[in-house]
Amino acid sequence: MPSPHSVTISIPATSANLGPGFDCFGVALTLNNNVTLQKEKELRSHSPMIEEAAAAFFKKTNLVPFPFSISIAGDVPSSRGLGSSVTVRLGILQGLNELTNHPLTSLELYHLCSNLEGHGDNAAAALFGGFTMARAHQEPLRYPIASELFFILVIPDFEVSTAAARQLLPTTIPTGDAAANAADAAVIAVAFATQNYTLLRRAFHDRLHQPYRLPLVTFLPKVIACAEAAGALGGWLSGSGSTIALLAEKSSLANSVIEALSKVTPPATQVVLARADNQGVRVIDTK
Repeated sequence: MPSPHSVTISIPATSANLGPGFDCFGVALTLNNNVTLQKEKELRSHSPMIEEAAAAFFKKTNLVPFPFSISIAGDVPSSRGLGSSVTVRLGILQGLNELTNHPLTSLELYHLCSNLEGHGDNAAAALFGGFTMARAHQEPLRYPIASELFFILVIPDFEVSTAAARQLLPTTIPTGDAAANAADAAVIAVAFATQNYTLLRRAFHDRLHQPYRLPLVTFLPKVIACAEAAGALGGWLSGSGSTIALLAEKSSLANSVIEALSKVTPPATQVVLARADNQGVRVIDTK
């Protein structure tokens, strides 16, 4: 079967950590970036991220590299904690896999993307959809998310560098904080696995990374407190920020939360209502 000449891949935005599930939990959301790859006759110059992803793919498959062009369009803002880098890396990996007649499995693509990212939380959610739990060198666990859950994304008008956010993290934490995080993370996992979402209330409190990243998103506690008072199940710093993700069980509650947020969010902040994407990465066009 001849391989296609061009392909367009749709990759969902993701929100990682969900508070205590640091570098493990992720959810896929109904915001997307589309990555189009097209075979070319002459070499093209690409950004380091694109070159690195392509090199990783060709090294893994032992295929001869070929020139390609790439275009990226969509709704996922850059450096806001919504997995924009994964949409690029996974879009390239999945796109090249389509253009070469699928030499790699989804699990192999996941491990490649995770290695490029440095952690698997966003990669698992973007690839497989739903709620995922990434584990080092293991296949991630994945559970679908019911349609009655609404994700309210508070997106500030400034970026946060993942590298800079990680530099703020301590090298050690108190045992009590680690134990409390483990307990809350277990509750979140059970809630999504069983779709008993009422368990999520008061389960998103984190002690490993969010307190240390407050200088980057100082209004995080105020936004979460406001949302919870308006009926949200809770909220968390999405990835390393700057986006804050909030969760509500019904559309009416989500609208109440959005209305309340207008009083506490900084100027130029965008508030977006999304649902879970249970499908994950997908091919939307080939030629």
